[in-house]
Amino acid sequence: MSSRNDEPRSTDDAILDAAAELILQLGVQRTQLSEIARRAGVSRPTVYRRWPDVRAVIGALLTREIAASYQDVVPAGDDRESFTATVVEVAVRLRDHPLLGALLHSDSDTLFEYVVDRLGTSQHRLLDTLRTGIEAGQRHGSIRPGEPTELAAMVLLIAQSTVQSHRMVATLLPEHAWRRELATALNGYLAP
Repeated sequence: MSSRNDEPRSTDDAILDAAAELILQLGVQRTQLSEIARRAGVSRPTVYRRWPDVRAVIGALLTREIAASYQDVVPAGDDRESFTATVVEVAVRLRDHPLLGALLHSDSDTLFEYVVDRLGTSQHRLLDTLRTGIEAGQRHGSIRPGEPTELAAMVLLIAQSTVQSHRMVATLLPEHAWRRELATALNGYLAP
């Protein structure tokens, strides 16, 4: 998934890559720690030293994949439109990510825990990134005053719900309209 071909893979990445392959091939319910270890070319104790069970591996995998989806998206500027364009781009990457899609559409209970039920590591990192962008937009004068963390939390909720529900309205909102309407919602929310 997110491992780079030009860098040597760490043991953690080998394990997470194996887990991703298995989830895509078999689904979460049929993915077992012993098979993850076998595919990664490591022993079961090596996996257990890092994560206690498959759910913990999935949590680490989600954190890695979500971080990889936004780490190389660079805003064009500090203004509100640049910020919302960046959020839309990251939302598209998350929406179209094969692993996240597989979890969302075949094993909603697992994804529910990591996306809806609690703020995990990946959401905290996203919130920090969003807060930083909002603060830059507030200094620029194009994002309304308000507590940046609170605004970031609402932006996360808007984008996350749009990503999770996109298939439901795909016939009503083709790709260009989906992007445009998400940007419009975010721009309207953040406008001074």
